[in-house]
Amino acid sequence: MTVHTNSTAASDFQAPERSHLRIGFVPLTDCAPLVAAKMLDFGQRHGLTLELCRQPSWAAVRDKLLSGELDAAHSLYGLVYGVQLGLGGPQADMAILMTLNRNGQAIAVSNRLADALDGGQPLRAALATLRHKPVFAQTFPTGTHAMWLNYWLAAQGVHPLHDIESVVIPPPQMTDALAQGELDGFCAGEPWPAMAEARQAGRTIAGSGAIWPNHPEKALACRREFAALYPNTARALICTVLEACQWLESPANRRSASAWLARPEYVNVPQEIIEPRLLGDYRGAALAGASLPVRFFDEAGMNFPLPADGLWFLTQYYRWGMLKTTSDWENIAAAVSQTELYRQAAASLGYFSSSVLPSASRFMDGRVWDGNNALAYADSFSIRANTPG
Repeated sequence: MTVHTNSTAASDFQAPERSHLRIGFVPLTDCAPLVAAKMLDFGQRHGLTLELCRQPSWAAVRDKLLSGELDAAHSLYGLVYGVQLGLGGPQADMAILMTLNRNGQAIAVSNRLADALDGGQPLRAALATLRHKPVFAQTFPTGTHAMWLNYWLAAQGVHPLHDIESVVIPPPQMTDALAQGELDGFCAGEPWPAMAEARQAGRTIAGSGAIWPNHPEKALACRREFAALYPNTARALICTVLEACQWLESPANRRSASAWLARPEYVNVPQEIIEPRLLGDYRGAALAGASLPVRFFDEAGMNFPLPADGLWFLTQYYRWGMLKTTSDWENIAAAVSQTELYRQAAASLGYFSSSVLPSASRFMDGRVWDGNNALAYADSFSIRANTPG
């Protein structure tokens, strides 16, 4: 697949107010759109140059977005909404310019726990064989990985607030912590679950796409003030990154991207560990259920910043006692999602740009999320913050 050539450059809009942008990322395979945009200079015809700024953790991404040291960032969907709501940290009005990817995360567990699960025991019984309170890591308290981990545990009868200890660790430190026996499992983005297997520190047992098929994962995020002050810049940035996302749908291009990602300034993990799962190859993993590959683009508008995607995170914050208010959820999600800027940018490239309606998604426990009746959906779970372990 090649980049569309029958598109209208973003220069047909007014020139971007800012030409040089500092874009943050955490070393993960799904920062690939930003790396491809940089390496192939997709920003040039849209009037932009990108400076990619590697960050050690999601907390660093948050802090530098809020301080203005970063103009935009590769961000956890849940980080954006956590900051918007002021959960566990500073509050600021945030914006999601587009969805960067779907799927592509995984849960890895220690060899001992994997062996117990291989024996056919349910998760709760397998955890009991550890003879200590299980310790699982995720990457940010309101982030996607925390929500996938919570959902996966609860769907199997394990209360994530009572039955395990949940700790926050930056993604690049996950494998070391698992290898050193500090963790019984973790949820993170690739290539860190693959790295755990390569080091024989643990095994991948669940892909995030098996928890919520084609879920939203990373967003191209910025402060809402930035999008309001520099709308032409924001639009040009969406165009730049959208072209990179479309380029990445080719397997041959993903192989090229895996070599770039392996570089020290990006992910700094050998290409042979990054490439297979970037191509959707999970052979050798002890997966429970099929694993959907990471997606960066499709013709149906998967990059659209869908308010219903953000609304789902609010239902889970409420479920786990992080969010107390039940009012204005739809307006919060609508304000964060920069749908009009996205439509304009996508239309200028000849990409799907109409309003995208949320589709009904069936989760691993059979529950369906369709973006409607968010509070009733949140209240429907039997395992939640106010139920005992």
